[in-house]
Amino acid sequence: MFAARAIEAADKPGLYAEAASQLAALLAGERDAIANAANTSALIAALLPDLNWAGFYFLQAGELVLGPFQGQPACVRIPLGRGVCGTAAASRQTQLVADVHAFPGHIACDAASRSELVVPLLDGERLIGVLDLDSPTPARFDDDDRAGVERLAAIYLAASFGTDAAVQA
Repeated sequence: MFAARAIEAADKPGLYAEAASQLAALLAGERDAIANAANTSALIAALLPDLNWAGFYFLQAGELVLGPFQGQPACVRIPLGRGVCGTAAASRQTQLVADVHAFPGHIACDAASRSELVVPLLDGERLIGVLDLDSPTPARFDDDDRAGVERLAAIYLAASFGTDAAVQA
C-alpha cells in the first residue's frame, strides 16, 4: 500500500496528493496522537526522497520534547524560540530553511542536515508541537514541499485532535 517512488520536481504536488491520501487512510479511525505521529513520520520517511530525519517534537512544560521520528538519534529537548523547531513553535509559522548552518541559533542534532522544513502543530489556539523534516541536501525544500507537508500535518492533527486542529502557515 505504501510504495515509495522517484519523483521529478514538477511532480511534487502529485507526490504530496498521494502521500495525503495514504496518510488519511493510515490514520483513519485512530485517535492516539503518539501512534499517529509514529505512523506519520514512518510514512513521510518512506515516501519523501532525500530526507535524513522526519519526526515530531511535542510541547511539554514550555519546551519541545522529542516524539516519534525516523532517522538518527536526535536532540531530546529544544527551548521555544531556539533553532528552527523552536522558532517555528514560538512564531507559530512554518519555517523553510535552505541552509541550516546560516540560521541564527541553529541546533545541530545531526551534522549531516543541511536544510530543514518545520511545521507548527496547533489545536485551535493551543500549540501541540512541530513536525520537523531534515535533508542532507542544501535547499531541498521549496513551496511545494511547504504546502504538501502542511497538508500532511493537518491530516495528522485532524485524526489525532479532531476537526478544530489546524496548521498555521
